[in-house]
Amino acid sequence: MNHETVARASAPPRADAVLASLYGEYRLALVRLAMLLVGDRESAEDIVQDVFSRLHGKRPETLTPAYIRVCVLNASRSVLRRRRVATKAALGRTADEPVDSAETAALLGESRQEMLTALSRLPRRQREALVLRYYLDLSDADIARATRVRESTVRSTVSRALDRLQRELGGKA
Repeated sequence: MNHETVARASAPPRADAVLASLYGEYRLALVRLAMLLVGDRESAEDIVQDVFSRLHGKRPETLTPAYIRVCVLNASRSVLRRRRVATKAALGRTADEPVDSAETAALLGESRQEMLTALSRLPRRQREALVLRYYLDLSDADIARATRVRESTVRSTVSRALDRLQRELGGKA
């Protein structure tokens, strides 16, 4: 082994290698997270792809799963905001319901579709808190960091969201 090979072997991992590894390991879970937030697979895949492309060139130590999850959460919020603006401009009113693709609706079972529909009717903060808690199994502290609110706010938001879901689903939840 020459000096250059030894130097390369002991060098810290390059950002693109770290990013590629994170993409391979977390892409599917991040797409599912985005899909639960925005309501369709195509947009969710676009969100995750866009997040990873924006992270290209970042320092490797900043590329953590938690950081990338927050990036996907913020990108999902942006997509929903753009949809509301576009729908409002097109229809002259506000539309809060995401539109499912035919493929997504066909793949989901009836009860799961009913739950996703009820979830989509929740206010953004409540929907995010439930997805982060029950889909990603994050703690109150992790959710608070991701959404930039206090832990007590997370607990009350989750509680209100569960109450509302239970009312909407007629006690099925």
